[in-house]
Amino acid sequence: MKNSRSKNIHYIFFFALAVSLVACKKEYLNPNGAVADDVLLSTRGLTGITVGLQKNFSTTRAGLLYAAITVNGITTNELISVNTGNTNEDRLMTGGVQVDGTNSVLLNVWTSSNKIIFDADNVINNATKLADKGLASGLIAHASIFKALALGNLSEFWEKVPAGTGQNVTFMTRAEGFNKAIATIDNALTLIAANPISTSFLSNIPVGVDIPNTLNALKARYALFAGNYALALSSANAVDLTKRSALTYDAQNLNPIFEVATSTNNVIQPKNINLGQTGVNIPDVGDARIPFYTVINTTVRINGFGAASLTSIPVYLPGEMTLIKAEAFARQSTPDLTASLAELNKVVTRPSTGNALDANYGMGAGLPALTGSYTQQQLLDLIYKHRCIELFMSGLKLEDMRRFNQPLADRRRNFFPYPFAERDNNTNTPADPGF
Repeated sequence: MKNSRSKNIHYIFFFALAVSLVACKKEYLNPNGAVADDVLLSTRGLTGITVGLQKNFSTTRAGLLYAAITVNGITTNELISVNTGNTNEDRLMTGGVQVDGTNSVLLNVWTSSNKIIFDADNVINNATKLADKGLASGLIAHASIFKALALGNLSEFWEKVPAGTGQNVTFMTRAEGFNKAIATIDNALTLIAANPISTSFLSNIPVGVDIPNTLNALKARYALFAGNYALALSSANAVDLTKRSALTYDAQNLNPIFEVATSTNNVIQPKNINLGQTGVNIPDVGDARIPFYTVINTTVRINGFGAASLTSIPVYLPGEMTLIKAEAFARQSTPDLTASLAELNKVVTRPSTGNALDANYGMGAGLPALTGSYTQQQLLDLIYKHRCIELFMSGLKLEDMRRFNQPLADRRRNFFPYPFAERDNNTNTPADPGF
């Protein structure tokens, strides 16, 4: 993550982290209240916390990004655990009852998500008190991105999610979780429309994340997951697909996929050259996304966004937005199958340019256009297939498998049990799901 422009931000981040330590009750209590108040009321302190949100989300094996990709990938057969000594990953491979409330990879998703929500709320609630409204809107918008991502991940993996932070918090449905993420984004979009983000704020956060486009992209994603197809379509249309938005890395903060998996070949790797797809969902011969995402080195290995220590990881891909449009057209109350096919073909025919600087990172299927007449179900089947390929290792496939009614037998779990760390400290914790 590139953040060399402000040494003070590094200091503030670690200081802010120290005054908001993780507790299993999701109360990140501070033993020195006066110091914490100073951090939460200062521009530097709030900037440090929101920089910390991005760091906590996007780096290390314990971070939400790596943990969510691992849980999702193994569960949906995108990935395999390559070392039985990694007990928690190996139990995700077995699935079913072998995945319980002690699984540390799953716990990383839960704990990191709740910590991000807590810290983001501190930024959002306190930035409104700042006199510089352009800086305040930047703080709130940046924090809202990571709060929305945390809410989205919780809602993807669990049937119910915490409705807040603190002792014995109540739970809400996963649909309410997706809608809460959308409400968080809407608040941020309203603020930056009224008070454009100041350049002083942008100069003190890591480069790479396009805040307005990312807010609209995440709104489109979670509206789709919530079944609000009109909102998903309008939000995807609001994203400028010529621009990219990515998490960037540096020598102190490495790409976590490379750091943990690619460089060691000892934790996770792609299941096979077909990205774990079977039957009609196997990628077409010549699909150029396969050599983008994988490389053969004795066995199938990670390439793409986990290829090197400084490789950027997109917060969303332009192709995701195009596929959201295709799906929304196909699923709306009066399906527009012609428009759906046109959007799908934009992904199917996009060439692999080899230019890693373009908005889609040089990735494209490079296949002939789909022609002919398709029923709604046939189009949805094709959209699912191309989402699985285009969005490989994005952490989104489990939600897709449910939404497209894929067989339960094709995944190792449908929803996950609640961590014992939560159950032992919160009497409101719901019962664990079955498979």
